[in-house]
Amino acid sequence: MARLAGKVAFITGGGGGIGRATAERFAEEGAKVVVAEIDEKSGEATAESARARGKASGGDAFFIHCDVRERASVEAAMAETVKRFGKLTILHNNAGGSTPQDGPVTEVSEEEFWRVMKLDVYGTFICSKIGIPLIIKAGGGAVINMTSTLALIAVPGRDCYTAGKGAIAALTRTMAVEYAPHKIRVNAIAPSVTLSDRVKKLMEGSKDIEKLATQHLLGLGLPIHMANTAVFLASDEAAITTGQILVVDSGASIT
Repeated sequence: MARLAGKVAFITGGGGGIGRATAERFAEEGAKVVVAEIDEKSGEATAESARARGKASGGDAFFIHCDVRERASVEAAMAETVKRFGKLTILHNNAGGSTPQDGPVTEVSEEEFWRVMKLDVYGTFICSKIGIPLIIKAGGGAVINMTSTLALIAVPGRDCYTAGKGAIAALTRTMAVEYAPHKIRVNAIAPSVTLSDRVKKLMEGSKDIEKLATQHLLGLGLPIHMANTAVFLASDEAAITTGQILVVDSGASIT
């Protein structure tokens, strides 16, 4: 039996990288997937790919435009999710990311700081605020956040991103305690360098990230590695796994 049969997932930032890989894997495992994405072209492409991959297992996928920085957009997208699939049981707060404009706290712009806070932290917060009551109504489920090893170890030149991802790690733990009585598990995945198209571009101009990449014991991570972890966290196999920050980094944080 498919591992996510009967489940409905809402994946933010689902158009590319980890989000796309996760949408495809969730559909393969039988889930009904909403690709919540600000970019229509990539969102539609992911939904089409995920639908094709989910045919054999009963999985399905649908693109819904969503800007996680805007409450009204999130509310509309989640309402459409329930209208189309009847419920919500998995929330994957994947939207986020750093830029080359990040830097040391004394040098980086305040605009970049607030960009990260709005996208990464507020996006996770508002999607959880609106999505968790829907998961409660469905009888429970899973919230999967995306943090980073940069929230756990020191990597110079990424002070906005480390602040944002550190906040998400802390929020994951408190939400796990708060919503356990409602049968909701809350965990986070902490990747290191993951070779999405965006990260490949970011690596080109950062010596610190290039150095970090050389410390990976089993090679650099790929989006599919994070997607497979997300499948586990979303499935009943993770029935008593909650409040955890799962480091998936090819051993980089221990070298």
